[in-house]
Amino acid sequence: MVKLYAISVLRRSDSATGDGTGTCILLKGSYDLQSVGFFQRGSVQEFLVFTSNMLVERTSPGVRKTVKENGETLVVVILHKYYYYCLLYSMSVEYLCHVYVRNDGLAAVLVSDAEYPNRVGHTLLTKVLDDVTTQTEWKTANTETLRNYKSLDAFLMKYQNPREADALTKIQAELDETKIIMHNTIEAVLERGEKLDDLVAKSEGLSAQSKMFYKTARKTNSCCNF
Repeated sequence: MVKLYAISVLRRSDSATGDGTGTCILLKGSYDLQSVGFFQRGSVQEFLVFTSNMLVERTSPGVRKTVKENGETLVVVILHKYYYYCLLYSMSVEYLCHVYVRNDGLAAVLVSDAEYPNRVGHTLLTKVLDDVTTQTEWKTANTETLRNYKSLDAFLMKYQNPREADALTKIQAELDETKIIMHNTIEAVLERGEKLDDLVAKSEGLSAQSKMFYKTARKTNSCCNF
């Protein structure tokens, strides 16, 4: 089933060290978590924000990435937690995190299932960032000042069906000449010596409940193949 789970827009500031990393803040996020258990949705959304920030901070300006998850790491562990109980006999499910950081620091992350076309996902990211640029003062904005920006919800709903991307043919033609960096796991995006477990433990954006949820999911996933 083709599915979009989240679109996040962030602002990135480059590190003064020039090492390609940077810090970022979430400007706006839209989420479709109806397929996730009701009591897990809060933790799932926190981890989507955490993951989006982590990926944007480790993506250089002007670069596009698609990170594939296969049940071994964060996004699938979280999004697949609900299905683990309901679809015990399902095979490993893959999810994709599409990341685009513009040269001016405006960035977006799209989380989809593995069936959603990569090029359509990145085309949508371009359209989202163009709309944010036109409709908002993003360079000085924050989640509070963008409270009334509703276009992101409309994008997430409309482009659940990738056929809607037909209207984006011109943008996609330009993307055909753009290199998209592919990573098989989130760990592959981390800097040398960094560990996902440590980043989760240190995160101030994750509640104690979400961190416990993560630990339980990781432990369960290490013991079971599905």
